[in-house]
Amino acid sequence: MTVRLLAFTDKGLALAQRLAGLLGGEAVRCGGAVTLVGWTADAFASADALVFVGAAGIAVRAIAPHLQSKATDPAVVAVDEAGRFVIPLASGHLGGANRLARRIAAACGGTPVITTATDVNGRFAVDEWARVQGFRLLDVDRIRTVSGKLLAGGTVTVASRWPVAGTPPEGVTLTDGQNAADVSLSLSGADTGALRLIPPIGVLGVGCRRGTPRESLEQALAALLAAGDVCAAAIREVATIDLKQNEPGLAAFCQAHGWPLTVFSAQQLQNAPGAFTSSDFVRRVTGVDNVCERAAVLAAGGKLYLQKQAGNGVTMALALAPFAPDWRWQDE
Repeated sequence: MTVRLLAFTDKGLALAQRLAGLLGGEAVRCGGAVTLVGWTADAFASADALVFVGAAGIAVRAIAPHLQSKATDPAVVAVDEAGRFVIPLASGHLGGANRLARRIAAACGGTPVITTATDVNGRFAVDEWARVQGFRLLDVDRIRTVSGKLLAGGTVTVASRWPVAGTPPEGVTLTDGQNAADVSLSLSGADTGALRLIPPIGVLGVGCRRGTPRESLEQALAALLAAGDVCAAAIREVATIDLKQNEPGLAAFCQAHGWPLTVFSAQQLQNAPGAFTSSDFVRRVTGVDNVCERAAVLAAGGKLYLQKQAGNGVTMALALAPFAPDWRWQDE
């Protein structure tokens, strides 16, 4: 987590610097070239967490123009310069502000002022479970529906295609069916009305002709995901042969989706474990009989999930990394 801290007095700066050492962050004092407006805008766009050492009202006014969604906003915490009270102001669960506030309070000997309803009532927080487990959420607005049901004393049903280790929290039951579930843990992008949690465990293996444009890769991706009923949020990276690492279209494709590109040599691909779709043409051109399936499996460290699909000069396949969710939702 990238943490940036802003103080307004010498006393506040001393505390901010001490916390920066603990959190591995950067502390500065407001004044001169460092303005509240400028610092907040830059930190909001670049950091995972903002810590204001000073009045909570200053922090609230500073971040107000930048707030967008609990799914994307960084964690925001305010702590008074004496370290007595630490207040999460935004992204308490998904951004980790509640956890950060508890950590700061423990370091200062202060009190974390946690106001989220599930925390106050000691109930399961599905969004914090998503953060701890690394899931991606597709329906942020449905979090309140799930939490509201638990707070009202109801039972929330979680549908998962994988077993979930441990004992479900109070008020939560697990099923392997998707119908009428409150929460769905799957790779599918289908909207069943549940809060959808997607584990980012997919690696997209890609092969393409020289000069293939991004548009062709997008079309191939859409076809692959539709055929396999997989949501794009399940993909964490793209993998290919090193011969393709400088392809402009592939680079633009990865950048547009925020996916890192991993490349392998022909020899590395040849040594990938498993059975793959073989092509003599691909072997003559690249030195290995299959690029997309082998690259996906190597990068994922798991098994092939969707076999090669080919068209318009593009081949794509999907492999899944090992995945074993559990019921941990608090990491204190």
